[in-house]
Formats: sequence, structure tokens, C-alpha cells
Amino acid sequence: MANQQDDPNRDLGFGSVVARESRQRLLNRNGSFNVVREGLKPFASLSLYHDLLTMTWPRFLGLIILFYLGINGLFAAAYAACGPGALAGVNAVTLGGRYLECFFFSVQTFATIGYGAMSPSSLPANFLVILESLIGLLGFALATGILFARFSRPTAQILFSEKAIIAPYKDHTSFQFRIANARSNQIIELNAKVLLSWFKPGSHIRDFFPLRLEREKVVFFPLSWTIVHPIDEDSPLWGVTERELTSCNAEFLILLTGIDETFSQTVHSRSSYQGNEVIWGARFTNLFNKPTPEGVLSIDVSRLNDVEEAPLPTRPTLVEKTG
Repeated sequence: MANQQDDPNRDLGFGSVVARESRQRLLNRNGSFNVVREGLKPFASLSLYHDLLTMTWPRFLGLIILFYLGINGLFAAAYAACGPGALAGVNAVTLGGRYLECFFFSVQTFATIGYGAMSPSSLPANFLVILESLIGLLGFALATGILFARFSRPTAQILFSEKAIIAPYKDHTSFQFRIANARSNQIIELNAKVLLSWFKPGSHIRDFFPLRLEREKVVFFPLSWTIVHPIDEDSPLWGVTERELTSCNAEFLILLTGIDETFSQTVHSRSSYQGNEVIWGARFTNLFNKPTPEGVLSIDVSRLNDVEEAPLPTRPTLVEKTG
């Protein structure tokens, strides 16, 4: 395994402690970092705006619905606590029925609907209406702004093949993985960086190596891209066996950056493959469908992960190389 000169930037920003102590995956498949921060005050790391922008759509909509029902439930309890005569038009006799009518009145007030069937008839109820109207106006304004920000925030949704492969490549072999754009928008000037992280045999310090790619950039990314690192004499993978790659706790860190054509802004995507997520002696199957009579090409993204067996040429072992 090749040695490199000491470079303070080689650890990619993880730091020497992580490189020395961490035995876990550095980068999860979904692009999140596998780190934990402790010692902060309970609300020091809380960023409600950032969380609302980045959480999934089901969770965001669920949170909005929960807030809407919860705030109206609280105001309904406050109206009911004002007494039976606080709201004109309430006909229910039981406490549960009165609370339900107060809840519907709160919904009408919060959303500024006002059907007119019920109205406040006491001073405490009128103060509650003032407060709820103000909260309703501010709440809808904030929800609308966050909803617009979520729609307008450019993000990349790039699909990575489930497994990377070690495949035949010219007279040698190569490390490969495949990506495809999951959205109909176009990404231009897409750049790829792949770095190898592992523990040297007999060493307790994680080392990092940038991998030279057959092609580091594509100007257009309309369909798919198979990213290839040739394993030649200059590659840190030269002479490494499947067993060695797994035992060294190897991880291939991937960073993709490009320009979203719709927003003209830079977007990025991250992922990684561990040594046990690499298939040896395989090649990716063809993604392209037969052209239409008009000559239009298309790919079947459902075949992104499909591989077939491909015998590897004989390569020198690690012992032969270092001996």
C-alpha cells in the first residue's frame, strides 16, 4: 500500500483523532456524517428553521398538522374555561360537546374564516380571539414562507448503485460505481471526487488517499454515469485483495458537485462504500433500452444496481508488490 507525504488536508477535515480512533463508517450511505456532538446546552444546537427546511416532506407536513390541531385544541380549552356564556351560539350541554364546539370556533378564528354562527360574548373570550388571530396570522405567514423556501431550495437527488464493483478495465482492473439523476431537472458541470480511507496493515491510524478517476467531470448529466478509478501501478488499490480491502476497514468517500440548471446554483451529493460493499469480478449491465423508431434513447433506472460476472485478470498480490 503506497505511502504519501504528510499533508494536513489529507484527513478531509475529520481530524487526526477521528483518523486514529474511529472504527465506524465515516460517511453514511445517505450522505450524513457518522459523528456525535456532546456537551452543548439543550437548545444550543437546535436550529428550527434549518430542521424545517431539511426534514422529509412527510415529517414536515405531519408537524404542520400536529401544530395546527394542537394550537386549536389549546385555544378550545381556554374558551371552554371562560364559562358556558363565553361564546354566543354554543348549544351543547355536556362538557365534551361544548369543548368540541369551542374547537370548531377556534379553527374558524385561527384561519380567519368566521361563519358567524358563534361569536365571543365575554371580555376574556374577546381577548382570546385577539391573541388567537395574531398567532394565526403569524403562523400562516411563517408556514407559507417555509413552504416556499422548501420548494425553492435547490437540492440534488442522485441515485447511487447499491454496490460498487471491482471490474476488468483495459489490461488491469478498476473500482467502479454508477449514478443516475432521479429528477427530471438537469445537472451540468458535474464533478466527482472519490477518496479512499483505510487502516494500513499493522497500523492504528486511518490513512486517506484521493483516487484518480478515468473522468472527473461531465459537462452534461442527462442519463447515467459510471465513475471509474483505474487500478494501475499508481493506485493505492494496486495489489490489494478482497480480503485485505475488508480487513483494512476500507471506505470509499464520494462527493459530487454540480450546477442545477433550473436554479443556476451549486448542488451536491455525498455517499460512501465500505470494503464489504464492493463486489469483485463483476461488471454493470447495460442500462440503455432499444432506441425508439424515432431514434430516442432511454435508460431503465431500475437496472442501476444490476451486475454480471466478469473474471478479473491476474494481478500481483500485496506481498509480491511490497516484497
